[in-house]
Amino acid sequence: MSNSTLTDSNPQENPSDTTDSLANESANTDIVSAALPAEPDIDALLDIADEVAITWVREQSQLSEVITALATCGRVALDTEFIKRDTYYPRLALVQLNIGDHIYLLDAPQLQLEDFWEALRKVDVAIWHACGEDLGIFYLLSGCPPLTNIFDTQIALSYLTGQLQMGYQQALDDQLDMHIDKEHSQSDWLQRPLSDEQEQYAIDDVRFLPALYLSLEYELKKQGLYEYVWEDCQLYASDLYDAQNVEDEQMYLTMADYRYTSEQMAILQAVATWREELARSTNQPRTFVIKKQAVREIITEKPNTMRELAHKTTMHRSMLRLYGDELLKVIRDAKNLHPAEYPDCLLPPYRSKNKVLSKAVQQAIDDQAEITGVPASVLMRKKWLGQLYEVIAFDKDLSELPQGLKGWRNDWVMQTLIPVIEAHKTELQQGMGINV
Repeated sequence: MSNSTLTDSNPQENPSDTTDSLANESANTDIVSAALPAEPDIDALLDIADEVAITWVREQSQLSEVITALATCGRVALDTEFIKRDTYYPRLALVQLNIGDHIYLLDAPQLQLEDFWEALRKVDVAIWHACGEDLGIFYLLSGCPPLTNIFDTQIALSYLTGQLQMGYQQALDDQLDMHIDKEHSQSDWLQRPLSDEQEQYAIDDVRFLPALYLSLEYELKKQGLYEYVWEDCQLYASDLYDAQNVEDEQMYLTMADYRYTSEQMAILQAVATWREELARSTNQPRTFVIKKQAVREIITEKPNTMRELAHKTTMHRSMLRLYGDELLKVIRDAKNLHPAEYPDCLLPPYRSKNKVLSKAVQQAIDDQAEITGVPASVLMRKKWLGQLYEVIAFDKDLSELPQGLKGWRNDWVMQTLIPVIEAHKTELQQGMGINV
């Protein structure tokens, strides 16, 4: 392991002043302060990253050292390795965390992590890159409420580059001129011992995250964007919590289409609920039970017999043999519901050959992007705009605005964007199929 000390002992007793500064700088400061920090010395930060001590945590008694470190570090960089290719519940294999002067590798299958999850909630800044799946696992295993200390470097980079899903490897290349190998991401993380290559991969996933954070923090604060990024990171953490806690009966909405009739929506809800319950009870991925394509085919074809289910859908034959009769009953029961029991159809999106509204809205977005320095793709998401159109077209209360438009974007939305849309309300309603 190049330039690293691999040990199972305590952290270094006399870390350098530079390392202390890196680890503890934010402990007693306002994490969302707009004050411009000193420009980071990237070379010095990378030198620190190369020399950081590394400790495997394989026994429960060692975890107290990690929890103590989290209580004083101010910020921590994290990543996880897990496997969920053939299970409903992901199997957490490894948690990597970098507190600035020390990297800990937590051998998750050997540990009870309840106290660790709680300690992580209390850290000032938890730094991740593309934290979607990681936080999904955190919420699943911890039972904790939404985290409010998240800094996702992928979100931060979208503000600076306009690229919404920049990978970690590219981020390090672009921001730190540092290359790491990512070829082991799909390896077997539950095998023990890990190969040297796997271990190095896991370490590198957090080794340079503190340096990346400090580089991004400086640039964002210099441009007056840090608070916007911080708010969007907490919004994302909350959205991930909500996605992890969707009731089975509401899972159908992730596959719903505005073109479905109310009867088709009832079938979709029944099939999606059945699929979720079966996948969870048998601990297999939803797609192993029935793929989305087959669900769509069921909604369209509404099969009544095993023959129709076999010939009009792409449902896997082994699942047909095991669960075909059960699924047909689910479909039949949904079709036999009284229409008053059908779920609501989705509202249609705005579609129009007349581009006057679209051009006016895009111009308002582009103007605000120019003023704020926030890329247009980050300033307004397509989903938010669709929800905003619904609120205005159907005269809903403005409290129903998407959460992303209630924060730092709200003044602009209320004072500029809504008046632009209101000025073209007739076109909007016609484009959504509303008779005016």
